[in-house]
Amino acid sequence: MSIRTYKYKLYQTKKDKHIHDVINISGIIYNHCIALHKRYYKLYDKHLNKFQLQKHLTKLKKRDKYAFWKKVPSQAIQDITVRIENAYKKFFDYAKGKTKQRVSPPSFKAVKKYKSYTLKGKVGYKLEDNVIYLNGYKYKFWLSRPIEGTIKTIIIKRDNIGDFYICITQEIKDTKINTTTGKIGGADFGIKTFLTLDDNSEIESPQYHLKYLKQLKQLNRNLSKKKKGSNGRKNAKLQLAKLHIKIANKRRDYFHKLSNEIAKKYDYFCIEDLNMKAMQMLWGRKVSDLAFSEFVNILEYKANVIKIDRFYPSSKACSICGYVLKELDLKTRGWTCPSCNAKHQRDVNAAINIKRVGASTLAGEVVRATSVA
Repeated sequence: MSIRTYKYKLYQTKKDKHIHDVINISGIIYNHCIALHKRYYKLYDKHLNKFQLQKHLTKLKKRDKYAFWKKVPSQAIQDITVRIENAYKKFFDYAKGKTKQRVSPPSFKAVKKYKSYTLKGKVGYKLEDNVIYLNGYKYKFWLSRPIEGTIKTIIIKRDNIGDFYICITQEIKDTKINTTTGKIGGADFGIKTFLTLDDNSEIESPQYHLKYLKQLKQLNRNLSKKKKGSNGRKNAKLQLAKLHIKIANKRRDYFHKLSNEIAKKYDYFCIEDLNMKAMQMLWGRKVSDLAFSEFVNILEYKANVIKIDRFYPSSKACSICGYVLKELDLKTRGWTCPSCNAKHQRDVNAAINIKRVGASTLAGEVVRATSVA
């Protein structure tokens, strides 16, 4: 069984105001919970758990002052408390040195920027074909693909231009991807080149954010000149949000087309299990524009993907004899093996090693580097 999430767009209607209200109230409840956490921690040097929060929120809803909170389904409120507790646990794990990845405690969010609320299981909604019922309101959506699996969660989400989507997470039986070509491919992700394949071919990144950077800067400048609270500022903000969505859609469309080509060409495709957070810390916007994680997620449900350990020295190991260099600077794009004198282009050599290790993993073998310089 596998878990997949599909996104469906709701038709625009006057009833969208109700969803706006529910999401805004969810943001208010979220901020209230954060304030409670901060106050409780200041007084008792402890953080509230989700059960304490849920009990407190249930009592508050009975008061006239907080009666409007009842618009938000109880499951959505429970999900808010669970997410906050998980966020605090991650922060305290980092503070205690249990994890090395820097994590900040959850903070307040502007209600207008709060994006969604979540329903779990079969409670709080009703689905019929391309119609979803939420709190007695009927909404139609574009059924772009059938809903076949067991529904785990439904997230009602709004974007920056006011459009609404439902993201349905389903548990689906794994369908075996047909193996027809008999080919195994390997690829190395890069900053300048999106993918370098083991056959020495390269797939360039479209870098949509970079292509539209001039327009983004222009719209940002235009927004900064508008008076706060004016209609001109609202329109400028809308234009900027539309451009960001356009960039994201173009990138996603490219990933779907590329993953289709890979799935047709190879039975199995080997890649590295990348540490995206570490890469973003090093290269920032470049990595965000490349969006490796999004591409891998799309590729995984179209092709048989084999991920090799991120710590395997794919760039430093000779693909001919297995000799491993002790150090290889990131700026060095080519090197010669001291053992067998083979000349390597860094990314191609890495792609060949990734394919070799992936193929060995598929066969149930263990591949280790033979020697270190």
